[in-house]
Amino acid sequence: MSKQVRVRFAPSPTGPLHIGGVRTALFNYLFAKKNNGVFFLRIEDTDQNRFVPGAEEYIMEALEWLGIAPDETIGKNEKFGPYKQSERKHLYKQYADELINSGNAYYAFDTAEALDLQRKQHEEQGKTFIYNWHNREKLDTSLVISAAETSKRIAAGEDFVIRFKTPVDETLHLQDIIRGEVKFETNLLDDKVLFKSDGMPTYHLANIVDDHLMETSHVIRGEEWLPSMPLHVMLYRAFGWEAPEFAHLPLIMKPVGNGKLSKRDGDKLGFPVFPLNWKDPISGETSSGYREKGFFPEAVVNFLALLGWNDGTEKEMFSLEELEQAFDLSRVHKAGAKFDPEKNKWFNHQYLMKKDDADLAKSFAPIVAEKGITVSENVLTKIVSLIKERADFVSEFWDLSDFFFVTPISYDEKARKNWKEETPTLMQELISVLGEITDFTAANIETIVKDWMTKNEIGMGKVMQPFRLSLVGALKGPHLFDIVELIGKEETIKRIEKAITSL
Repeated sequence: MSKQVRVRFAPSPTGPLHIGGVRTALFNYLFAKKNNGVFFLRIEDTDQNRFVPGAEEYIMEALEWLGIAPDETIGKNEKFGPYKQSERKHLYKQYADELINSGNAYYAFDTAEALDLQRKQHEEQGKTFIYNWHNREKLDTSLVISAAETSKRIAAGEDFVIRFKTPVDETLHLQDIIRGEVKFETNLLDDKVLFKSDGMPTYHLANIVDDHLMETSHVIRGEEWLPSMPLHVMLYRAFGWEAPEFAHLPLIMKPVGNGKLSKRDGDKLGFPVFPLNWKDPISGETSSGYREKGFFPEAVVNFLALLGWNDGTEKEMFSLEELEQAFDLSRVHKAGAKFDPEKNKWFNHQYLMKKDDADLAKSFAPIVAEKGITVSENVLTKIVSLIKERADFVSEFWDLSDFFFVTPISYDEKARKNWKEETPTLMQELISVLGEITDFTAANIETIVKDWMTKNEIGMGKVMQPFRLSLVGALKGPHLFDIVELIGKEETIKRIEKAITSL
């Protein structure tokens, strides 16, 4: 690559950032880092009708949380600022005029009613109305009226748009890094609107001008933008500019069936599709986010990186730094990647297992404190080390460990069958054995209790299952003698006594 790699993520602030958008940002970020380039964020807010308050801040916060913050953006290293399109609108008119002057664009004065009539007439004949080479010289455009008349109508304040004049009878052979050669017939394309009479450009013009002025070297975006590629390449050609390289990423598909994973699929299907919680400013509805659901940002990044890409090996666990080294657009798949919520959780579990127990205990501490329970940091760290293997999220710790803090008030119905006629007598004997132990550590308690059972020829199941049921209220939990050590002698005996009277 001869010139510096500069890639961008350019979302519109029309609501929360969908997980598909997050993956696009991630792949741009990884490509930039792999090639010692620059990853920048541009906010494309030319469509003010769809602007949603708070969306811009949400996008920034999401990228920060995920650890993939841009090198340049609004208020940060503004080498090619402004990085918000609404603040760049003074730039675009001159470029629209340049296309008019070079014969690559034209003024169109058609009213909405006139265009509706055209559509209806075509439908009646079983045709589809396309505004292009076929009819542009039969419509109300500067291609059929004089320059003087055109100027007069514009000066009179008549509404107009500027449309791109798509070349006729041309086959475009374009290169996509992921898909290889893609072909487009210009006769099948419509003459897209580039500039509106309200002084605002459409996405297509603003996007091309900004990418050129911001020296974008590669455009890495979702597959849904592939149909726009011929127009964008033709616009670069019309301006006499070198086009960036293009790569169109595969869609993220629903977990079941066909179709793209949409913003509406998240809570409906029971998993988040947004990085952070989002409260709709109009409806007041809240959509859940990965952060608030308890996902680690590293786990989300690792999972998303493997949706449509792999490094050619069986390796699944990648740190962000490893992804930066391994990422290559040539290994991005063409086919859509199915979103797997269970695999998503699996990744979170892997990262949870790698976390330091003391750090996890700090995250768990507020949950315990909310229950009105005071416990030392050391004890909480020990409890976390015993239960984390069974958890995908820190939020699950309480249900996996409540018996460490609270005496059971009920006993699992299925487990009650382990409480036999002779059990109360054995439990009373166990209380006596426990009462004599001075070194109340897990290993020592286990040795003494098992020696007592062996000496008296008592079957393991006759003691251990009722013992666990007494302490936990169910036949679940980590190693029994670790529980005994942590809750202490007094609480252990108290719980066995309670079970004897209750069961």
